[in-house]
Amino acid sequence: MKWTSLNDLREKYLSFFESKGHLRLGSYSLVPNNDKSLLLINSGMAPMKKYFTGEVIPPRNRVTTCQKCIRTPDLERVGITARHGTYFEMLGNFSFGDYFKNEAIAWAWEFLTETLEIPANLLWPSVYEEDDESYDIWKDVIGVPEEHIVRLGKADNFWEHGTGPCGPCSEIYFDRGEKYGCGSANCRPGCDCDRYMEIWNNVFSQFNNMGDGTYTELEHKNIDTGMGLERLACVMQGVDNMFEVDTVRNILNKVCEISSKEYGKDRNTDISIRAITDHARASTFMISDGIIPSNEGRGYVLRRLIRRAARHGKLIGINCPFLEDMCDAVIRENAAGYPELEEKKELIKKVIANEESSFAKTIDQGLSILSDLMKDGGTLSGADAFRLYDTYGFPIDLTKDILKEKGMTLDEEGFKELMEQQRQKARNARKASDGESWSSNDLSFDNIPSTEFLGYTEPSCIATVLDIISDGEHVTSVEKGAKAVVILNKTVCYAESGGQVGDTGEIMDPIKLTAFEITDTKKTVNGIFTHFGTVSCGTLSVGDEISVSYDAVRRNAVRRNHTAAHLLQAGLRAVLGTHVEQAGQLVNEKSVRFDFTHFSALNAEEIEKVEAFVNDAILCAFAVDNKEMPINEAKKLGAMALFGEKYGDVVRVVKVADKSIELCGGTHVSNSGQIGLFRILSENGVAAGTRRIEAVTGYNVVNLINHYKEIATSTAATLKCGNIEDIVPKAQSITLQLKENERKIESLESKLNAGKLGSILDGSTDIKGVKVAVQQMDGTAADEMRKMLDTVKAENDLAVAVFAAVNGEKVTFCVGCGKEAVAKGVHAGNLVKTIAQMMGGNGGGKPDSAMAGGKDVDKVKDALAAVNSIVESMIK
Repeated sequence: MKWTSLNDLREKYLSFFESKGHLRLGSYSLVPNNDKSLLLINSGMAPMKKYFTGEVIPPRNRVTTCQKCIRTPDLERVGITARHGTYFEMLGNFSFGDYFKNEAIAWAWEFLTETLEIPANLLWPSVYEEDDESYDIWKDVIGVPEEHIVRLGKADNFWEHGTGPCGPCSEIYFDRGEKYGCGSANCRPGCDCDRYMEIWNNVFSQFNNMGDGTYTELEHKNIDTGMGLERLACVMQGVDNMFEVDTVRNILNKVCEISSKEYGKDRNTDISIRAITDHARASTFMISDGIIPSNEGRGYVLRRLIRRAARHGKLIGINCPFLEDMCDAVIRENAAGYPELEEKKELIKKVIANEESSFAKTIDQGLSILSDLMKDGGTLSGADAFRLYDTYGFPIDLTKDILKEKGMTLDEEGFKELMEQQRQKARNARKASDGESWSSNDLSFDNIPSTEFLGYTEPSCIATVLDIISDGEHVTSVEKGAKAVVILNKTVCYAESGGQVGDTGEIMDPIKLTAFEITDTKKTVNGIFTHFGTVSCGTLSVGDEISVSYDAVRRNAVRRNHTAAHLLQAGLRAVLGTHVEQAGQLVNEKSVRFDFTHFSALNAEEIEKVEAFVNDAILCAFAVDNKEMPINEAKKLGAMALFGEKYGDVVRVVKVADKSIELCGGTHVSNSGQIGLFRILSENGVAAGTRRIEAVTGYNVVNLINHYKEIATSTAATLKCGNIEDIVPKAQSITLQLKENERKIESLESKLNAGKLGSILDGSTDIKGVKVAVQQMDGTAADEMRKMLDTVKAENDLAVAVFAAVNGEKVTFCVGCGKEAVAKGVHAGNLVKTIAQMMGGNGGGKPDSAMAGGKDVDKVKDALAAVNSIVESMIK
């Protein structure tokens, strides 16, 4: 058994199973693909669930991977023990209805005993207590002595997760030696001591759990093998835990280097060193897979890791940003297996540096406040913890960690209650903005059914008036001029939802000569559409049979912008990366405003590429498919869903060729060519990690072009150009002329100033051989006075010039001293400070040049009058 590096172990394993006919796949992203059941990939088989269930056909029936994984249930324990970590790698070989127990067991034994040369007598297989087939393979085929095979119960050696595929496991344990044992004569795999360490787990998916306590045989049996790479490295390197494995230890050493601490000397220091090491690994890999810090979902997990690492840095005396340097160490140690880390190095370091910097602004204040709150010990109130979280941005996880370190507890129920109150306020606010702002009037809709919406396919329909609300009351009718909310049994007007504005339109009753102008459409949480507007003629009554239609010109403009928003998101993901997710949008007839997750401003080239992506899709005139289907079918198609949004069993899917596919209930064009043109107006940041693009389409682009043309035409006329093509050369010519004029003006001003200086110096006072010139020149800019001082100093080494200028209610003093004057003891900085203080101001500067400001303009003459005496006192 030879010492083997972690990177070499990974390659040996993958190469071994490639030799057994397996397809080597790269690690899947830590971000689950179309799997809302997981926040982050946490096992080797997690990205392949659909291969096991048969929903998706695998690229080959035999696959091998080394999968990046993140697990955070024991986050608060990371660092405290050397066993816990959030990031790890899982080696796996998988069979989808191909080979089964014989091959899986034989290859596991071959790899461990022949490829890695682990002595067979140190390996102990375990089997499920009822799995005689596996037991016999180990005993009769592999030749393991019976006393080295352990039967374990369902809790240890049977994998199942609710109903569905399940089966027995066969694990392989490594005997670490008696020094790790409990001393019991019966010590063997399954014992709670540390002697026997599981290094390999074969899961034999051969049954289907029916949910009623019974199991049926699967027609196609599968193999799911899991082996922790770091754990195997511990065996091959003869170390006790993952933090001693070569690549991880090298990262840990970087922490020691930055902090000037030695690992293994102090328990509390070791805790922080391990926490930083683990969190740096996890954060680097998460960012490389497109996750950025945020306050929700996987982004919040990343934020917790970075901030926890930053805090542990402070605990061991690191008082400057350091996590960016940790990224370098993580990338260096892992680039052999994950070359994308090097490719995304700049992105990773920028994201982690931004988050560390952001946290640094809040942590010191938060720690200070928490320290005061902890003085009395005991339990920290939920209200105090919530104030830290809500007002100062101090993570509750850190609060709990710090309290635990000090032997204190947190009133978690009180904190959760306040958090829920905050969420409820937010929900109420959202409901109000979604069309229930009038619900505060306690209006009841218990007897009104949800509205049937026909507006995807029909421009108008016949409907019945079910209810009318005017001045906050239910009424039976409204007359001309009255503002009201009208509820119909069916409508074609789209209600504001998903960032798309509600339709405008008209309700008509040609028999009664009644018209109601719809200015907005919203809906309640129960699906009742509310038409806001004004009666423009006649009388509208409950029970009337009317015709309702939407404003087609406006709706078409909204359609163009909404479909463009889908293409915009696709373009952003294509150009910037798949970390881009929608963070909000507003689609109306004028423009599309799209918020998305991204860490930095887009440069001109990126904006140009995104714009080109959308316009290419427009000019290709792709058909836009818009149809309803079961949500499971939509997920199979790869439809993007808004993160955190809840969907029903049936959803609408909007697909633009192979460019974009999203779950969306909005209205869209039927062909991308109908969008016309797409133009980005602006791109800016709206929150940490969130950017915003505003863009226009269709006639709004035409209007923009016409607007630019008007500006160009007007500019051409002002510049007296023959046509707009001449604007640039004309502007360049005028700019050159202006520069020439400025040069001439400066020359004239210099001559004027020289004349002024001549008269000023002629009137100077000789004090012990030093020429002192004092002048008040109100309205003169500070820059001009400095230029004049430079001239004075250059022409006379014994000159001391003091200039003062009153501009409004402020006074500016400028003082300059020649070389010889300075040598005699005159100091411009001290001189200007003294005279400025006489006027309630202050200032200072170098011995030969200084400036100051004064407040009391009435004392300017007195201050200047004191200059000669001050200079005299300075001369040696």
